[in-house]
Amino acid sequence: MRLYLINPRNPLVSIVKVKESRWNRYRVWKPLSLMVLAGMTPPEWEIAIVDENFGAPDYPSMPRPDLVGITAFTSQANRAYEVAAHFRRLGVPVVMGGIHATMCLDEVMERVDSVVTGEAEGVWLQVLEDARRGCLRRRYDGGLAKIDHVPPARHDLLARGYAFGAIQTTRGCPLNCSFCSVTAFNGAQYRMRSIDDVVREFRLIREKRVLVVDDNLVGTRPDHITRAKDLFRAMAQAKLGKEWVAQATINFADDEELLALAAKAGCRGVFIGFESPTPEGLRELSKKFNLLKGRDFRASVRRIQRHGILVVGSFIIGLDVDEPGIGKRIAEAASQYGVDNLNALFLTPLPGTRLWKQMKAEDRIVLNTFPEDWKYYTLTFPVGRYKHLSLDGIIDEMLSCDRTFYSMPRILRRVWGNLWGRRQPQISLVGNLSYRNNFQLSYEAYATFKRYRGNRHDNVTAS
Repeated sequence: MRLYLINPRNPLVSIVKVKESRWNRYRVWKPLSLMVLAGMTPPEWEIAIVDENFGAPDYPSMPRPDLVGITAFTSQANRAYEVAAHFRRLGVPVVMGGIHATMCLDEVMERVDSVVTGEAEGVWLQVLEDARRGCLRRRYDGGLAKIDHVPPARHDLLARGYAFGAIQTTRGCPLNCSFCSVTAFNGAQYRMRSIDDVVREFRLIREKRVLVVDDNLVGTRPDHITRAKDLFRAMAQAKLGKEWVAQATINFADDEELLALAAKAGCRGVFIGFESPTPEGLRELSKKFNLLKGRDFRASVRRIQRHGILVVGSFIIGLDVDEPGIGKRIAEAASQYGVDNLNALFLTPLPGTRLWKQMKAEDRIVLNTFPEDWKYYTLTFPVGRYKHLSLDGIIDEMLSCDRTFYSMPRILRRVWGNLWGRRQPQISLVGNLSYRNNFQLSYEAYATFKRYRGNRHDNVTAS
C-alpha cells in the first residue's frame, strides 16, 4: 500500500519562495503534523511526504498511490483542492485534515473523499484500515488527542535542505485571544508530552537547529512553568547538541531560573506576540498577559537577551483602535522594546475565531468569495475592511513599519548589539536580511493584490 502525505504550497507567500531568496530557507518549517502521522502509520504502508514549499513535484510521473492525505491551513486550501482533484480524477481516495478542514467542514467535504476534523492522531489508524478495506467514511472526528502516547515523528522522510528541524512538546493554549484559532482547534487545556519522549525524539532530528512548534512553550500556570523547567533540565543533561527556537508569551521573561535553564538546554530564540503598542489594542485582542500592570516590555526583553536568547516580536496592524501612523508607531515600539526581529501582520479574520464571527456579523470581510479568496488569508494581505484605514492606507502603514524597522542603519545597530552581547549575531543578521530582502516581493504582491480587489469592485475607504 502506497501513501502520499502532502503539504500544499501557497504561491502568494513570499517567505516560502526559497528559489527567489536563499534567506527564506531559514523561514520555512517542516510539515510536522504529516511527519507525526507518518510515525503512526503501520509498516505495510510505503510512505512519501511531499512538502510543496520546496517545489511541487510532477505528480503524473509519480507512482500511483493507494491513499493521499492532505493537511492545510486556510491559506493553503485552494492548492489543497487542486491536488485533491488531480488524485481523485485518477480514482485515488483523498482524505484531508488540519485546521481549515475542521473550521470549514462543509466546503472541504465537497472536494475530498473523507475529512478528519480535530487532531488526527486518535483516528488515523482507523482511517488507514478503512482505506485498506475500501470503505472510507466521509468524516472522522479526532477531537483532542492524547499526546502523551503519540510515537515520534518520522524525521527521516523529508529530504535535506531545511535549516530547521521541528518538534512539538505541548498542545493547547488557555489564553483564547480573539484573533487566534489555536484554542478553538487544540483546546484551552494545556497538554504536555512525556519529557522522556521529547528528549528521545530530539535525538532523531538530523538538523542542528530545531523549531519547537508549541504555541505556548512554557504555559501560563506555575505547574506549567515547573514542567518546562524539568524539560529544559532533561534536555541539558542529555547533551543533545541542538539549538532551538520557540513561541511563548511575555511571561517567559518573568523567571530567571526558567531563562537560565532554557539557555542551557539550547534555546537561542523566542517568538513573542506583543500584538499592539497600546493598552487599548491589547484589550481589543484579549491579550491578557500583556496587560498585567507594571509590565516593562523593554526590561522583559532585556532579561531574555541577557541569557543569549534572541527575541522576535509580533505585532498586528488593522485593529479598530489603529489610526494613520500606526505602522511607524509599531516599528518605534519594537525598537524601543529592543526586539531582534519584527514580524508585523495584518489583522486577519480566520475561520473559527471570535474575530471571524465579529467581522462577518459586521459585514467587514471584503474578500469573501470562497474558496477562491482563501489564498489571501496568509496574514500578509488586508482581507477585511478596517475602521480607520483604507486599503491603500493600511498597506502604506505596513510598508512604513517594515521600512522603518528594517532600515540598514537599524539592522547594523541590532547586529552589532548582538555581536557585543554574544547573542547569535549570525542568526540575527540572517533574520534581518531575510525580512529586508522580501521588500521588493512585498511591493509586487501588494500591487497585484490591489488590482485584484479593484476588480472585485471594492472601492471602500475608511468609514
